[in-house]
Amino acid sequence: MEDHALERVPDGERETWLKITWNTVGLITTLVIMFFGAVVCFVAGVKIALLAGIISFSIGSALGWALARITVETGLSNTLITRRYGLGIRGSALASLIFGFLIIGFLAVENGLLYRGFLFFFEMDDGWSVRILIYGSMTLAWILLTAFGFSVVTRTSSLMIIGFLLVLAWMMFVVLTGGDGSFSDGLLFESQLDAGTLVNMGIRSSTDKFIFALNLLVGPACALALNTADFGRFGKSTGHVAAAAMIAIFVQSLLMMIIGGIIMKAAAPSMAAYFADMAGMPAEAARQQVLKSPDSIAATFMVFGGAIGFLLMILAQAKAQVLNNYSSSLCLANLFDALFRWRPGRLTFVILANVIALALLYGEILHFVEGWIKLMGVLLSALAATIIADYYFVGRRLGSTSDEPDAVNWAGVIAILFAVFCAHWLLGPYQPIEVFTSVVCVAIVYPALRLTVFRPVAAVSRS
Repeated sequence: MEDHALERVPDGERETWLKITWNTVGLITTLVIMFFGAVVCFVAGVKIALLAGIISFSIGSALGWALARITVETGLSNTLITRRYGLGIRGSALASLIFGFLIIGFLAVENGLLYRGFLFFFEMDDGWSVRILIYGSMTLAWILLTAFGFSVVTRTSSLMIIGFLLVLAWMMFVVLTGGDGSFSDGLLFESQLDAGTLVNMGIRSSTDKFIFALNLLVGPACALALNTADFGRFGKSTGHVAAAAMIAIFVQSLLMMIIGGIIMKAAAPSMAAYFADMAGMPAEAARQQVLKSPDSIAATFMVFGGAIGFLLMILAQAKAQVLNNYSSSLCLANLFDALFRWRPGRLTFVILANVIALALLYGEILHFVEGWIKLMGVLLSALAATIIADYYFVGRRLGSTSDEPDAVNWAGVIAILFAVFCAHWLLGPYQPIEVFTSVVCVAIVYPALRLTVFRPVAAVSRS
């Protein structure tokens, strides 16, 4: 049940790329990722979205490949890796706060999506009794499926992915043949938003469309690169772990993106008519509702597929929740151990992650999904770049300093915070592809600080 949450995975328990891939792909074959794909395609058009997807795949794969070697060598989860590379023992709490908030945020978003899907399908009214029943049942399921570790999580994910892909293939057929569009007409469609709407979003050119698409796609790609460590620590070799990361990032950045866009393009006219007829919305409000939130893609599947569409939603979201809960528990285990040396057991943190996720739902987190995903790319790319810079460049120049990492590696903490500030606020108006800025800032600032001002004591004494 502890599943090596705070220790290295033994070599005898290492697995092949296929078992790891069930988990990495399971994280992103969700309706939320399909919704992001639909938004990107509707704003940018498919051709620009595909270009952004290729760049996102390249960035995420480069980070994933670099992290794969570190993951296999250490056998540790991503936040534990930062104790040795980048942040130090207590400093690794920053990694837990960054990654933990984001992954528990996904846990909350997917819970909210499932809840609204239940309300929509069963035509139930929102209320405390319904919330307690549905959220309580889901939370209990995530805890039970996550509590027993990697093997149960992998088995759950593999079965649900197979079911999801089969049902998704059927739903694509239903939507594309039952909607007002067609596959041949809609495969390479242009932007679906009018010029006024695009201008209100700050988009005035094809370059702006590309930047919007890349910023939205690269966040989950960076998350997958780091998330792979939580499952890749069970990998047999660097190649096995890198393959699992790259397959998942390809599915997220390109396959799920284009599927989400094509399905919503074909279904949009019928869904707008549905919202206008059933909810009495004005025509313009009904059209906007189609891409208002991740709820819309779940509604699309249930309107077109009925019970099959509802099953698709369950298969898509449930496996992701188990995987999010698993990574969240590892992240919280490191946080409380790093700060307080408190080790109550991984099950405690499985439960705590769900409690925090439920609390986030009442902060209306679904309303901030797109901006939150954009910031996630900046935070996680800075964190990944710090680990990579320490392992491949800085550590080799320092040599062997000590078997015990620093309590806090201030060079890493400062580099990450500085990179995020520069990328998201200071230089954002001038260089809007924020991931590039964050990586470059870390590549410059971290080595400069670690090799001079914050050089380890043992390295200083030898020089």
